[in-house]
Amino acid sequence: MHVHSARLPGDNPEPARTPLTLGCHRLDGGVLITVIGEVDTTNAGQLESYIRRRMLPGMPVVIDCRLLTFMESSGLRALTNLHTALTEQGSTLHLAGVHGIPARLLRVTGMWPLLNIHAGTADAMLGLLSPGRPTRTGDDVPQAC
Repeated sequence: MHVHSARLPGDNPEPARTPLTLGCHRLDGGVLITVIGEVDTTNAGQLESYIRRRMLPGMPVVIDCRLLTFMESSGLRALTNLHTALTEQGSTLHLAGVHGIPARLLRVTGMWPLLNIHAGTADAMLGLLSPGRPTRTGDDVPQAC
């Protein structure tokens, strides 16, 4: 016996994905990249190239992952490539607010202890500021990249 399922025009058998949205701000202590949505094989290259275009020589990059809901191996590869590129430039990659599936992926693959991971963006940025560097005031507005 064969069971056939009917589909209406426009039905999509794939689950709906959250589109990838990226944002960038230049701060006194580095570059802050905000990642919203999911990173998979369809957009991991977009993530990596977006960050590479905004990297500044000698300046660390902080990726705010609080709104990153999903990441698979191609996203992990992009982060590894960025980590290597920044290290070669004498700088560092920092991840902030990693949770859920992305955190699990980083732990299972053994990448968690190799990357600079912080509880949140404020912790990451404070960790980057050197003791002699002046602190930001409330009047300072991050510059969009």
